[in-house]
Amino acid sequence: MFGYYIQLGLRSLRRNPMLTALMVMAIGFGVAASMITYSVFRAVSGNPIPEKSSQLFVPQIDSWGPGQNEKGEPPGAFNYVDAMALMRAHQASRMALIYKVMLSTVPHDANSVPVSAQGFAVTSDFFPMFDVPFLYGNGWNAAEDNNRAADIVLTAEFNQRVFGGANSVGKNITLSGHDYRVVGVARHWDPSPRFYDVWAEDGFDNQPDFYLLLNRALDLHTDNAGRNSCRGTISYNGWDEYLQSNCVWLMPWVELDTASDAARYLRFLESYSVEQQRAGRYGWKPNVRLRDVTDWLEYREVVPPESRISLVVAVCFFFICLVNTVGLLLAKFMRRAGEIGVRRALGATRHEIYAQYLVEAAAIGLAGGALGLLLTVVGMSGVGLLFAPEIARLAHVDLSLVGLTLVAAIVATVAAAFYPAWRAAQVQPAWQLKSN
Repeated sequence: MFGYYIQLGLRSLRRNPMLTALMVMAIGFGVAASMITYSVFRAVSGNPIPEKSSQLFVPQIDSWGPGQNEKGEPPGAFNYVDAMALMRAHQASRMALIYKVMLSTVPHDANSVPVSAQGFAVTSDFFPMFDVPFLYGNGWNAAEDNNRAADIVLTAEFNQRVFGGANSVGKNITLSGHDYRVVGVARHWDPSPRFYDVWAEDGFDNQPDFYLLLNRALDLHTDNAGRNSCRGTISYNGWDEYLQSNCVWLMPWVELDTASDAARYLRFLESYSVEQQRAGRYGWKPNVRLRDVTDWLEYREVVPPESRISLVVAVCFFFICLVNTVGLLLAKFMRRAGEIGVRRALGATRHEIYAQYLVEAAAIGLAGGALGLLLTVVGMSGVGLLFAPEIARLAHVDLSLVGLTLVAAIVATVAAAFYPAWRAAQVQPAWQLKSN
């Protein structure tokens, strides 16, 4: 019977091509608008590290006080003194410190001019904490952190530019006049958003080129190219005084395996703040936070508001298209009341009438989904007109979006057809036979 219903549905669609085209276009444009905006929203709001997001935390300590902090919230990064103190405490299974740097280098082509390269100065735990995949080699260890080695990890893309994609482990690279030894080449790894540094950036900038050893960067007085926030009277001369200031610029992350570990670490942060208060560094009560990845991204409001607004507008537009489709389907189905009366008189049940017209609606939804998929592919090229370039580049069509587009179109059309199909199933065969 299902195949028979499909034949009836296709025959009906061919019978009223203009009405069919209107419904297909309504569904197609509605689902395309929704999928285009959803693809952007999905890219910016997804969990960037789902396998470990509940184990990775950002510790926050109020080093400014109630008169200087951010509406009662501690700063989102550490100053140098607090960062080093917490590193020495070893209260977490892993802890990473991060800050952004901008250096220059010369590509492997000898005729090339120096180019700028951006990256992060990090500690050794950065790589195992965030499960950074490697193409060649690996990261460094804690001993090399302490020895302040001139180690560096390149991204695969940067390694392609500098060494032509060859295995560069063990080779030297010169950045801004200083030599570094390549210990690893990371595979393509660019979580979206770039959760580990959303305090210093929006999380959607161009991917980094390298990761160098943080202590080595500090020894070379490598300037912070990311966010730097200071409070109160700022007076420091030179690098050493800057490190002792209250300026926050080092992004901390800790890995805590269980909820009890997280609770214990939060108590440690509070006790550390109490110690600093007794030592005279803090003149206020402890004010600390410990947020995991999802809480941190929500707190930092990483998802652009325009992506939420555009998604809501697109869904509303799709709903309006469905309302119009309901009217068109109702007109189409009720126009065939005589045919329905004959089928009912010949023994067709209301259930069979339902099935026939819902299958017909599914065919319309499938055609609308195909059109919507085509419009989605075309519309992706115009995403940059609504969103910033670094966000627009994240939108893309993949198999999951293709499947979602078709399923959404079919399910929405079938749902819209329930009322018209119900009205069609209520046709009284006796009235129709008598009137015709």
